[in-house]
Amino acid sequence: MGGTSGIEQARKTAEALAHSPGFGNEHSSEAVPGALPHGRNSPQRAPLGLYAEQLSGSAFTEPRAHNRRSWLYRIRPSAAHPPFVRIENGAVRTAPFTESVADPNRLRWDPFPEPAPGTDFLAGLWTLGGNGDVTQRTGMAVHLYHANTAMTDRVFSDSDGELLIVPERGGLLLRTELGLLRADPGHIALIPRGVRFRVELLDDSARGYVCENYGQPFTLPDLGPIGANGLANARDFLAPVAAYEDEDRPVQVINKFCGNLWAATYDHSPLDVVAWHGNHTPYVYDLHRFNVIGSISYDHPDPSIFTVLTSPSDTPGLAGVDFVVFAPRWLVGEDTFRPPYFHRNVMSEYMGLIEGAYDAKTAGKGGFVPGGGSLHNMMSAHGPDRETFDRASAAELKPQKIDDGLAFMFETRWPVTATGQAATADHLQRGYDDVWQGLERNFRP
Repeated sequence: MGGTSGIEQARKTAEALAHSPGFGNEHSSEAVPGALPHGRNSPQRAPLGLYAEQLSGSAFTEPRAHNRRSWLYRIRPSAAHPPFVRIENGAVRTAPFTESVADPNRLRWDPFPEPAPGTDFLAGLWTLGGNGDVTQRTGMAVHLYHANTAMTDRVFSDSDGELLIVPERGGLLLRTELGLLRADPGHIALIPRGVRFRVELLDDSARGYVCENYGQPFTLPDLGPIGANGLANARDFLAPVAAYEDEDRPVQVINKFCGNLWAATYDHSPLDVVAWHGNHTPYVYDLHRFNVIGSISYDHPDPSIFTVLTSPSDTPGLAGVDFVVFAPRWLVGEDTFRPPYFHRNVMSEYMGLIEGAYDAKTAGKGGFVPGGGSLHNMMSAHGPDRETFDRASAAELKPQKIDDGLAFMFETRWPVTATGQAATADHLQRGYDDVWQGLERNFRP
């Protein structure tokens, strides 16, 4: 399904979606009454002639609080498929990233260029960089996508990690095994490891960012002294309700496995789950619902206070990757330099812009613009550019509403190695260092 008629149909479908709210909940849903068994997961005969199948996103023996699994009741079992064969990886790259070396320099890119006609979400994936080792389930990758057509007769799943999709331009309709979700710019979508899905477009084209998390699944951060409420509220995450395709037609199923793409042509759609229950589920979340916690006295808080989701590591407090949002908020600090401060960080930061402008960077041509991104690897000095520093240093410190932008950050414990294609891309800003030129000596002993 593509073209104008396909977009119109996708919009009608997206407008009618229902959801099941709550991050980490034990959700349950059935598209046909009676399809979900009660009192057991795998009865001798599953209801309505369906097949019972468990999808495990964690080891069986992980602690209950960390265990991710869902039971699926489907028309055909996932095991009924022909062999997978290798296909071209396109512009997708995977850790370990060895084609170039980690760069201590500050890097920034303009928006990803327009794709060729007929480019769907998967064909439009382009890897910027990452870290870790996918075979050890550690680390992450940063991808960009730019698509102008729906995934027709193609379904994708990622065995290497979960996908955090951040639309910047154009809405997405995500048809997953567990149901349908809509993700517009300003929303995020989280597709768990191994869940199959297809991406349709709600506009003529779609562009955005993807964090592929190889490590522990994303979870809500602990709130500590904040208390019981704040930041991203669990009830604002929306899981799909069951919706299935009962179609006998050729469908190419593509699996990303240990960094390579493999494909098999099924004689049916694998999005045929009629009922399901569990907690290994996709979500969408509206970033404008983030409950910002900030200073009401002095000083700019550390950006960790803006964490939406975190992937824990084996070291408490040290994330494999954090997803951080800079959402609309009030600034009221007294005798305070209000934009983010100059700093060097043991963590590495990839920042993107969804809409508007970011309060620590100059916008416009050659600046930090929606669809662009910057990479500040560990211990690389960064902070407000000269124009922002001059303006903020002289500003009248009255209450100020920051509501003209929506930015985010993928922050990770290891350096991000840029891919060869990212390090030599035409849209790499070669003069990024210049934004800090002109920060004059003001010292007056």
